Parts: sequence; structure tokens; C-alpha cells
Amino acid sequence: MAKKLYPSQNGIEVSYINVANVEDQVSLLKETVDGGFDDIFVMVPVGSVVSDAAAMLNPDGCLNFFAGPQDKEFSANVNFYDVHYSFTHFVGTSGGNTEDMRKAVKLIEDKQVKVANVVTHILGLDVVGETTLNQPAIGGGKKLVYTHKQSGLTKLSEIEKESELGKILAETEGIWSKEAENYVLKYSPNI
Repeated sequence: MAKKLYPSQNGIEVSYINVANVEDQVSLLKETVDGGFDDIFVMVPVGSVVSDAAAMLNPDGCLNFFAGPQDKEFSANVNFYDVHYSFTHFVGTSGGNTEDMRKAVKLIEDKQVKVANVVTHILGLDVVGETTLNQPAIGGGKKLVYTHKQSGLTKLSEIEKESELGKILAETEGIWSKEAENYVLKYSPNI
């Protein structure tokens, strides 16, 4: 799905590699790019992912840890020999400022960024608490909450193809749309 939503374009080659069942992910990924990476963004606070990312940095490479951990004791193994002699470096970023938000909204308004691509679930206000508490087990991307509606957590990919909502989603290959939203707004009960 990612390959379909975010293809190579404008001379930029994008590769997707599923490492879910790969024992030595570091070697596979380094081999894929013939060496290592100049920049790596880690977007999940998992120690082994941070350690693996650090091991894949080229000399003078930068690891950007864009995943605010909730655990104040979160740590990962990092080779400080590489920090000293290969000049690898690490930064942490989180969120943005008001100007960043304005730029993001402008990109969305100008249809440069398609936020619907990251929506994997829809839900009503009645199940927000339970969904938030079970987020790690639920997985997926963004959950779109209709705050004035009563509706269970629904994974878009599991909506029946023959249902009215399923037929609407088929028109956009499963991507959330204004038409799908209009359907939910019309037929889901208000709280």
C-alpha cells in the first residue's frame, strides 16, 4: 500500500523493504543501499530499532530520533566508537512550532500533502478512551475520530466490500474520502 500511495517520482527513487521476518535486518538494509545511510529517521521508541539504525549510519551520518518515548528510562545501545571516529551524530525532534503548523496546513490546503492516505481507522467519541489505551495492540496509522458520533472502532481495510461504505471506499482504492466521510456523517448516530 505504501508503494502505491508514495511511489518513486520526480527523479527520486523510493524503496520499500518489509523486514518483518528478516533476522539480520541491518545487513539486508545496508546491502540494499550498498553500504549505509547518511540520514535515518527513527519514528518508533523501540530500543532495538534505535540500535539498528545507529549501526546503519555512514560516517558523518545523522540519526534523527523523532519518537518521543513515554518511558523516562528509555535507552538504546549505541556504538560510541562510531560517534567519535566516524562522526555519527544524533538529534531528537518533536512536534513543531506555530509557523510549522501554518506551513503544514497550507500544504494540506494546496493538496501537496494528502492526509487521507494515513487514515487506517474511523471511530466515534464513545470508543476514544478504549482505543487510546489499546493503541499498541491495534496498530495501523491514524485514527479519525468523529467527536459527535457514536461508532465503534472500524478498520478501513475490514469494511465489507458490498456495504455502501465499502462501495464508496472502492472508488478510492480504500483511501478515506470526503464521500466516505459524508456517508458516516449522515448515517452514524449522534451521541
